[in-house]
Amino acid sequence: MEIIRAKNYQDMCRKAANLIFAQLIQKNDSVLGLATGSTMVGIYKDIITRYSSGDLNFEKVATVNLDEYLGLPSTNPQSYRYYMEENFFNHINISPKNTYLPDGMCDDINKECKKYDMLIDSLGGIDLQLLGLGLDGHIGFNEPGNVFHKNSHCIQLNESTIKANSRFFDRIEDVPKRAITMGIGSIMAAETIVLCVNGENKAPILKQVLYGPIKPQIPGSILQLHNNLIVIADADAFKEISF
Repeated sequence: MEIIRAKNYQDMCRKAANLIFAQLIQKNDSVLGLATGSTMVGIYKDIITRYSSGDLNFEKVATVNLDEYLGLPSTNPQSYRYYMEENFFNHINISPKNTYLPDGMCDDINKECKKYDMLIDSLGGIDLQLLGLGLDGHIGFNEPGNVFHKNSHCIQLNESTIKANSRFFDRIEDVPKRAITMGIGSIMAAETIVLCVNGENKAPILKQVLYGPIKPQIPGSILQLHNNLIVIADADAFKEISF
Protein backbone atom coordinates (compact mmCIF):
# COMPACT_ATOMS: atom_id res chain seq x y z
CA MET A 1 0.00 0.00 0.00
CA GLU A 2 1.28 3.43 -0.96
CA ILE A 3 -0.05 6.41 0.95
CA ILE A 4 -0.04 9.84 -0.69
CA ARG A 5 -1.02 12.71 1.58
CA ALA A 6 -2.65 15.70 -0.13
CA LYS A 7 -3.01 19.14 1.39
CA ASN A 8 -6.62 19.58 0.30
CA TYR A 9 -9.18 18.45 -2.26
CA GLN A 10 -7.54 20.31 -5.14
CA ASP A 11 -4.17 18.77 -4.32
CA MET A 12 -5.76 15.31 -4.10
CA CYS A 13 -7.31 15.77 -7.56
CA ARG A 14 -4.02 16.94 -9.03
CA LYS A 15 -2.11 13.99 -7.61
CA ALA A 16 -4.72 11.52 -8.88
CA ALA A 17 -4.66 13.13 -12.34
CA ASN A 18 -0.88 12.80 -12.35
CA LEU A 19 -1.22 9.04 -11.89
CA ILE A 20 -3.68 8.81 -14.80
CA PHE A 21 -1.29 10.89 -16.90
CA ALA A 22 1.61 8.56 -16.06
CA GLN A 23 -0.49 5.49 -16.84
CA LEU A 24 -1.44 6.75 -20.31
CA ILE A 25 2.09 7.86 -21.13
CA GLN A 26 3.32 4.40 -20.21
CA LYS A 27 0.50 2.58 -22.06
CA ASN A 28 -1.55 4.58 -24.55
CA ASP A 29 -4.16 1.84 -24.95
CA SER A 30 -4.85 1.46 -21.25
CA VAL A 31 -8.15 0.23 -19.85
CA LEU A 32 -9.24 2.68 -17.17
CA GLY A 33 -11.77 1.75 -14.50
CA LEU A 34 -13.71 4.90 -13.69
CA ALA A 35 -15.91 6.10 -10.87
CA THR A 36 -18.55 8.78 -10.42
CA GLY A 37 -19.58 11.04 -7.56
CA SER A 38 -18.49 14.42 -6.28
CA THR A 39 -14.99 13.23 -5.36
CA MET A 40 -14.19 12.48 -9.00
CA VAL A 41 -15.35 15.79 -10.54
CA GLY A 42 -12.14 17.65 -9.79
CA ILE A 43 -9.99 14.73 -10.93
CA TYR A 44 -11.70 14.69 -14.32
CA LYS A 45 -11.32 18.47 -14.61
CA ASP A 46 -7.58 18.15 -14.05
CA ILE A 47 -7.28 15.37 -16.64
CA ILE A 48 -9.26 17.45 -19.16
CA THR A 49 -6.84 20.34 -18.58
CA ARG A 50 -3.92 18.03 -19.36
CA TYR A 51 -5.71 16.85 -22.48
CA SER A 52 -6.51 20.40 -23.61
CA SER A 53 -2.83 21.33 -23.39
CA GLY A 54 -2.01 18.51 -25.81
CA ASP A 55 -0.37 16.20 -23.27
CA LEU A 56 -2.85 13.32 -23.52
CA ASN A 57 -4.47 11.26 -26.25
CA PHE A 58 -7.46 9.01 -25.55
CA GLU A 59 -7.92 7.55 -29.05
CA LYS A 60 -6.82 4.06 -27.99
CA VAL A 61 -8.11 4.17 -24.42
CA ALA A 62 -11.08 2.11 -23.20
CA THR A 63 -13.01 2.83 -20.02
CA VAL A 64 -15.27 0.69 -17.83
CA ASN A 65 -17.33 2.30 -15.10
CA LEU A 66 -18.05 0.77 -11.73
CA ASP A 67 -21.81 1.02 -11.74
CA GLU A 68 -25.10 2.37 -13.01
CA TYR A 69 -28.52 2.94 -11.49
CA LEU A 70 -31.26 0.57 -12.52
CA GLY A 71 -34.21 2.22 -14.24
CA LEU A 72 -32.52 5.41 -15.40
CA PRO A 73 -31.99 5.90 -19.15
CA SER A 74 -28.64 7.30 -20.25
CA THR A 75 -30.34 10.60 -21.10
CA ASN A 76 -31.42 11.12 -17.49
CA PRO A 77 -29.18 13.77 -15.88
CA GLN A 78 -28.81 11.57 -12.79
CA SER A 79 -27.62 8.49 -14.68
CA TYR A 80 -23.94 7.73 -14.46
CA ARG A 81 -23.64 7.59 -18.25
CA TYR A 82 -24.88 11.20 -18.35
CA TYR A 83 -22.47 12.13 -15.53
CA MET A 84 -19.51 10.65 -17.38
CA GLU A 85 -20.37 12.38 -20.63
CA GLU A 86 -20.89 15.77 -18.98
CA ASN A 87 -17.87 15.61 -16.70
CA PHE A 88 -15.37 13.75 -18.87
CA PHE A 89 -16.14 11.96 -22.13
CA ASN A 90 -17.49 14.98 -24.03
CA HIS A 91 -14.29 16.90 -23.32
CA ILE A 92 -11.69 14.42 -24.59
CA ASN A 93 -11.07 12.53 -27.83
CA ILE A 94 -12.23 9.13 -26.60
CA SER A 95 -14.43 7.08 -28.91
CA PRO A 96 -17.93 6.57 -27.49
CA LYS A 97 -17.74 2.90 -28.52
CA ASN A 98 -14.82 2.50 -26.09
CA THR A 99 -16.70 3.81 -23.05
CA TYR A 100 -18.61 1.17 -21.15
CA LEU A 101 -21.13 1.22 -18.30
CA PRO A 102 -23.70 -1.36 -17.23
CA ASP A 103 -27.05 -0.91 -18.95
CA GLY A 104 -29.46 0.39 -16.35
CA MET A 105 -32.40 -0.18 -18.69
CA CYS A 106 -31.62 -3.83 -19.48
CA ASP A 107 -34.43 -6.38 -19.67
CA ASP A 108 -32.45 -9.20 -18.07
CA ILE A 109 -30.31 -8.09 -15.11
CA ASN A 110 -28.45 -11.38 -14.66
CA LYS A 111 -27.60 -11.49 -18.35
CA GLU A 112 -26.38 -7.89 -18.24
CA CYS A 113 -24.14 -8.64 -15.25
CA LYS A 114 -22.55 -11.64 -16.96
CA LYS A 115 -22.15 -9.62 -20.15
CA TYR A 116 -20.33 -6.87 -18.25
CA ASP A 117 -17.89 -9.31 -16.67
CA MET A 118 -17.21 -10.86 -20.07
CA LEU A 119 -16.63 -7.41 -21.51
CA ILE A 120 -14.02 -6.57 -18.88
CA ASP A 121 -12.30 -9.90 -19.54
CA SER A 122 -12.36 -9.29 -23.30
CA LEU A 123 -10.55 -5.98 -22.77
CA GLY A 124 -7.80 -7.78 -20.91
CA GLY A 125 -8.84 -6.51 -17.50
CA ILE A 126 -8.39 -3.09 -15.95
CA ASP A 127 -5.00 -1.40 -15.92
CA LEU A 128 -5.88 1.36 -13.45
CA GLN A 129 -9.04 1.55 -11.35
CA LEU A 130 -10.17 4.83 -9.77
CA LEU A 131 -12.18 4.40 -6.59
CA GLY A 132 -14.02 6.64 -4.19
CA LEU A 133 -15.19 5.51 -0.76
CA GLY A 134 -18.69 5.53 0.69
CA LEU A 135 -19.39 6.55 4.27
CA ASP A 136 -20.24 2.92 5.03
CA GLY A 137 -17.10 1.64 3.33
CA HIS A 138 -18.67 0.68 0.01
CA ILE A 139 -16.61 0.69 -3.18
CA GLY A 140 -18.55 0.97 -6.39
CA PHE A 141 -21.99 -0.03 -5.16
CA ASN A 142 -20.63 -3.04 -3.30
CA GLU A 143 -22.55 -2.40 -0.09
CA PRO A 144 -21.81 -3.89 3.36
CA GLY A 145 -23.06 -7.47 3.64
CA ASN A 146 -22.19 -10.98 4.70
CA VAL A 147 -20.00 -11.88 1.71
CA PHE A 148 -17.75 -10.24 -0.85
CA HIS A 149 -19.45 -10.47 -4.24
CA LYS A 150 -16.86 -11.47 -6.84
CA ASN A 151 -18.86 -10.78 -10.01
CA SER A 152 -21.00 -7.92 -11.30
CA HIS A 153 -24.39 -8.03 -9.65
CA CYS A 154 -27.59 -6.15 -8.86
CA ILE A 155 -27.53 -4.49 -5.46
CA GLN A 156 -30.25 -3.09 -3.23
CA LEU A 157 -28.84 0.23 -2.07
CA ASN A 158 -28.56 0.84 1.66
CA GLU A 159 -30.57 3.66 3.21
CA SER A 160 -27.34 5.49 4.05
CA THR A 161 -26.27 5.38 0.39
CA ILE A 162 -29.68 6.54 -0.80
CA LYS A 163 -29.57 9.41 1.69
CA ALA A 164 -26.03 10.39 0.66
CA ASN A 165 -26.95 10.36 -3.04
CA SER A 166 -30.23 12.23 -2.52
CA ARG A 167 -28.34 15.54 -2.72
CA PHE A 168 -28.18 15.02 -6.47
CA PHE A 169 -31.96 14.54 -6.80
CA ASP A 170 -34.93 16.85 -6.24
CA ARG A 171 -36.39 14.44 -3.69
CA ILE A 172 -35.04 11.46 -1.80
CA GLU A 173 -37.95 9.46 -3.22
CA ASP A 174 -36.46 9.94 -6.69
CA VAL A 175 -33.21 8.15 -5.87
CA PRO A 176 -33.18 4.67 -7.48
CA LYS A 177 -33.20 1.86 -4.96
CA ARG A 178 -31.17 -0.60 -7.05
CA ALA A 179 -28.06 -0.53 -9.21
CA ILE A 180 -25.75 -2.80 -11.16
CA THR A 181 -22.22 -2.73 -9.81
CA MET A 182 -18.91 -4.23 -10.84
CA GLY A 183 -17.95 -6.99 -8.45
CA ILE A 184 -15.08 -7.06 -5.99
CA GLY A 185 -13.30 -9.61 -8.18
CA SER A 186 -12.97 -7.31 -11.19
CA ILE A 187 -11.93 -4.40 -8.98
CA MET A 188 -9.25 -6.44 -7.22
CA ALA A 189 -7.98 -7.83 -10.53
CA ALA A 190 -6.98 -4.32 -11.68
CA GLU A 191 -3.23 -3.86 -12.05
CA THR A 192 -3.34 -0.64 -10.03
CA ILE A 193 -6.05 0.75 -7.75
CA VAL A 194 -6.14 4.44 -6.86
CA LEU A 195 -8.41 5.15 -3.89
CA CYS A 196 -9.29 8.85 -3.55
CA VAL A 197 -10.84 10.14 -0.34
CA ASN A 198 -11.50 13.66 0.91
CA GLY A 199 -13.26 15.28 3.82
CA GLU A 200 -13.34 14.88 7.58
CA ASN A 201 -16.58 12.88 7.41
CA LYS A 202 -14.65 10.07 5.67
CA ALA A 203 -11.88 9.92 8.29
CA PRO A 204 -13.43 7.19 10.51
CA ILE A 205 -14.27 4.85 7.64
CA LEU A 206 -10.92 5.40 5.91
CA LYS A 207 -9.13 4.26 9.06
CA GLN A 208 -11.29 1.13 9.20
CA VAL A 209 -10.77 0.39 5.51
CA LEU A 210 -6.99 0.70 5.64
CA TYR A 211 -6.18 -0.67 9.09
CA GLY A 212 -9.22 -2.52 10.41
CA PRO A 213 -10.16 -6.18 9.97
CA ILE A 214 -10.91 -7.36 6.44
CA LYS A 215 -14.60 -8.17 6.36
CA PRO A 216 -17.54 -7.82 3.94
CA GLN A 217 -19.29 -5.55 6.41
CA ILE A 218 -16.62 -3.00 5.40
CA PRO A 219 -16.30 -3.79 1.66
CA GLY A 220 -13.37 -1.43 1.08
CA SER A 221 -11.28 -3.34 3.63
CA ILE A 222 -10.59 -5.95 0.92
CA LEU A 223 -8.30 -3.38 -0.70
CA GLN A 224 -5.69 -4.15 1.97
CA LEU A 225 -4.98 -7.36 0.02
CA HIS A 226 -4.21 -5.61 -3.27
CA ASN A 227 -0.51 -5.55 -4.14
CA ASN A 228 -0.59 -2.16 -5.87
CA LEU A 229 -3.02 0.02 -3.92
CA ILE A 230 -2.37 3.76 -3.94
CA VAL A 231 -4.35 5.83 -1.45
CA ILE A 232 -4.63 9.59 -2.01
CA ALA A 233 -6.46 11.53 0.67
CA ASP A 234 -6.49 15.05 1.99
CA ALA A 235 -5.50 16.08 5.50
CA ASP A 236 -9.10 15.98 6.76
CA ALA A 237 -9.65 12.40 5.59
CA PHE A 238 -6.41 11.32 7.28
CA LYS A 239 -7.27 12.93 10.63
CA GLU A 240 -7.74 9.64 12.48
CA ILE A 241 -4.59 8.01 11.08
CA SER A 242 -1.19 8.60 12.62
CA PHE A 243 1.92 8.63 10.43
